[in-house]
Amino acid sequence: MRCVAWLLVALAVAVPRGPVAAQTVQNATLRRAQQAYENLEYRQGLGLAQAALRERLSGFERARAYELLGFTFSAMDSILKAVDAFKQVVLLEPERELDPNRTSPKALSAFQVALTQVLVVRQLRVDSSEFVGGQGGGAVGMRYTVTQPARVVTRVVGGQTALKIDSTVANGQVNLRWPARLPSGDPVPSGTYTVVVEATVGQNSFSASQPIRIAHGAVDTLPHLTSLPGYEYLPETEVPPKSSRPMGLALVYAGVALAGTAALSEGDLGSTSLREAGVIGTGVVLAGFIMTLKKPAPQPARGNILYNQLLREQIARRNAEISQDNVRRRQQVQVTVVPLPKSGAGR
Repeated sequence: MRCVAWLLVALAVAVPRGPVAAQTVQNATLRRAQQAYENLEYRQGLGLAQAALRERLSGFERARAYELLGFTFSAMDSILKAVDAFKQVVLLEPERELDPNRTSPKALSAFQVALTQVLVVRQLRVDSSEFVGGQGGGAVGMRYTVTQPARVVTRVVGGQTALKIDSTVANGQVNLRWPARLPSGDPVPSGTYTVVVEATVGQNSFSASQPIRIAHGAVDTLPHLTSLPGYEYLPETEVPPKSSRPMGLALVYAGVALAGTAALSEGDLGSTSLREAGVIGTGVVLAGFIMTLKKPAPQPARGNILYNQLLREQIARRNAEISQDNVRRRQQVQVTVVPLPKSGAGR
């Protein structure tokens, strides 16, 4: 039962993760070394792995052979030798990682120590970005990890363009933001470029790269305004409320006419004049009543006219600003940065 448990652990440790896991071993000696390791035959596995390293191996197979040595030395408590083997793995496969859930603590510890003893640039990433070239705030996010304190220079190269993005002494993870501009302030021309990170310590150096594609597009212009949000034009005329004044005046005039006629009827005019005055008074009252019912004519609303005038001035001023902004936008470009598949890392 104990032997079965050790076999399961060995199988779990032997399962690679990362770039190494994407391929299969073709070398017969290396396959035998891996089989011996899985069978817990560590000394036989060591001999076969070392023999495989003397044969012609691909880069993947060489990294796999050193990885087997690291796992085997860790299982045999030869930690220093395991660290040396893992250092070769890291140099061959800088992006290599071990699965903490499927790797023994001894091997994980040796691998972490190996990372601190070699100079490599790992996990170089360039974010996909889209922004207006030349505008404040628009930039491409970049990050990488350097395993030792080193002088690190980050450049973008492509065609006739070679731009230095950053130069610093770094250790661990580094985050950068690149505005994708030339020294003149113009956006970097469209095309394919390569982001190169070079780390140097004394005579040792290491570089990692990430190809990117930069594309240009037109910047959308702003439409002119016909109104302001939340504000509406007001009617410039208004109908005054109905007034009873015409009826009142008609009653007054009719009353005066009847009174005058009554006074005169005591004289020589007689009853005939009184009847005529009554008819006239009735007509005046009727005309006043009709005038009261008639809808008043619209009149200018001076307050609304002034409000509309101010609103038109605000819209005209805002459209003038939009026109100026559109002139600038037509001279700008929409910059799109897309990372491309890596072809590999360089030493």
